[in-house]
Formats: sequence, C-alpha cells, structure tokens
Amino acid sequence: MTALVLTVVGDDQAGLVDALSGVIVEHGGNWDTSEMARLGGKFAGIVLLTVPDANADALVEALAPIQARGLLDITVSRAASVPPTGRSRPLTMELVGQDHPGIVHDISHALASQDVSIRELHTETTSAPMAGGALFNATAVLDLPEDLPVAEVRRRLESLANELMVDIALEEGPADR
Repeated sequence: MTALVLTVVGDDQAGLVDALSGVIVEHGGNWDTSEMARLGGKFAGIVLLTVPDANADALVEALAPIQARGLLDITVSRAASVPPTGRSRPLTMELVGQDHPGIVHDISHALASQDVSIRELHTETTSAPMAGGALFNATAVLDLPEDLPVAEVRRRLESLANELMVDIALEEGPADR
C-alpha cells in the first residue's frame, strides 16, 4: 500500500469532499485520517489516505480534473515513514487570552527551543463575552523528548504566559492514537 498526504484548498461550496472522496474510492483507496475546516471563505484540509501501490499514480492523475474544474488546489506528497529519533511523551496544552499578534510564534519558539514538537494545533479567535475585543484560544498536543521533565516545559510556558498575558494549562497525555 502507498500512503499519500493530500493538502486541499478551494472556495467553500457543497460537494468538495464528495469530489475528492470519489476519486479516492474509484482507485481502491481508503480515506484514513483528515483535518478539514472552512477558514476565511475557503475550504482547507489535509488528508492521509492509503491506496494499492498499483493504483497510486492513476489516483494522483485522476485528481487533475478536480483542479481543472477550479474546485480545489491539491498538493500530493508521499507519506514519510520516518523512524522516530527517540521516545516522546504527549502533553496537552490549552491557551486562552486577549488576542494579539505573535502568540503562536512566541509559544512555538519556546517549544522548539526545548525540542518539543507540536503534533496537533487547533486555534480560533472568538469574541470576548464581557470585556469586548477578541480572545485567542489554542489547544495543542505536544510531543516532549523522553528526557525533558514536564516541570521544565511548564516553567518555561508559565513564564511566557505572564509576558503574553495569557492563561496556559498543561495536562500529561493523551494516550497515543
């Protein structure tokens, strides 16, 4: 089996997932995992799929008409089977605070400086119910190197939270899926 990662972006309209999934199933492929959302009037997503080796090239070619009709811009990459360089532990981070530029950069920079990888990141900006303005909310699943104490990550993020004036909560887990 060949594993492919598709990234897709297009003007939001009914039938986009149908068009994409139709090509996948026509070539014996299986839609394994995806994250998709409407953002700024666009439909954007990433899909991991598996397809029999003999059908992989034909599936990629069959995606061209979807692009030609202007439905989606599609990028196809072969999924990497990268052996882990070391053991890691998951940590869930929840962040909320007054929205301002630089929050994601400052947090991701602090994590990268400790060799912490971001496995999943979900963000949104919402209206602040009482104070007005906008609230920035983020939920992330992080992968900590086995030898990095959670307390050290917590210390670094709590110090940064004070500078950014945001609240950060950390919880060990979730279990790998």
